[in-house]
Amino acid sequence: MSEPKALKVHVNPDKCQGHNRCKAVAPELFDLDEYGNAREVGDGTVPPHLEEKAYLAKSNCPEFAVEIIEK
Repeated sequence: MSEPKALKVHVNPDKCQGHNRCKAVAPELFDLDEYGNAREVGDGTVPPHLEEKAYLAKSNCPEFAVEIIEK
């Protein structure tokens, strides 16, 4: 039996332009820095009940700055 995969989100700071769509759809997973650019909360770990929001945040980023990592 395989172990369940843990998801993490990461915001690529070189791509983020501060549109904040990720924060709008998943405020539990993203914070804003002093310039208004997004960053992941903590180490980016996504609780199982927020996985759908993580994928929604990724798909709503116009700069493709949100990455989802499966561990």
